[in-house]
Amino acid sequence: MKKRAVAAFTNLALALIVIALGAVCFLPAVAPASEVDDRVRFRGNSEDGVSLMFNVYWGTDEVYGILDILDEYGARATFFLGGCWADDNVACVREISRRGHEIGTHGYFHKEHDKLSLKENSDELRTSKEFLTLASGQEIVLFAPPSGAYNGDTLTAAEGLGLTTVMWTKDTIDWRDKDEQLCFSRATADVKGGDFILLHPMEHTVRALPRILREYKRQGLRAITVGENLG
Repeated sequence: MKKRAVAAFTNLALALIVIALGAVCFLPAVAPASEVDDRVRFRGNSEDGVSLMFNVYWGTDEVYGILDILDEYGARATFFLGGCWADDNVACVREISRRGHEIGTHGYFHKEHDKLSLKENSDELRTSKEFLTLASGQEIVLFAPPSGAYNGDTLTAAEGLGLTTVMWTKDTIDWRDKDEQLCFSRATADVKGGDFILLHPMEHTVRALPRILREYKRQGLRAITVGENLG
């Protein structure tokens, strides 16, 4: 009898543990503090403007193709450039600026900024900002963290260098899913004024870009820079 009572108690305890664990699994995930820091901008303020953000560490030929399409549609975009790419492609950096587009920094060596100290963040951002300013002739005031990774030190370092940290509203994930239709649908589905759309210089992205811009126009939206969108 005693053994049965112990077994029943043990089974009840295990059942309660399972129920408790199950409840925890279904609780809403708590967003990391970095995601709700008011120093990070996930969208802009424009009612009819959408910002295409091109993060660039490769794809020089594709960048030139993107510039031609943007010209054709009278669109403006923001190019977040990796310093080590820009160092090897100064003519392209200057062409982006010459055609009236905005340039921001995407770091220098595509480091994981959430794993860097305050000094390491500052050194990485200062180097890229100074080089891009020199190469483009623009004052660099925007920073897009590589892989979207940042911590409090990253934001403090950026702020100290006069940089606004920018994330995205919609990610096309075009670097991974090399599909023109997916790129188009992710860039246009439920799009609203103020949105930041993340893209990369990929062949299929270049092919999708005219359709994306035509869809924005159909919806009464303008393709504007991040800076203009932030207002």
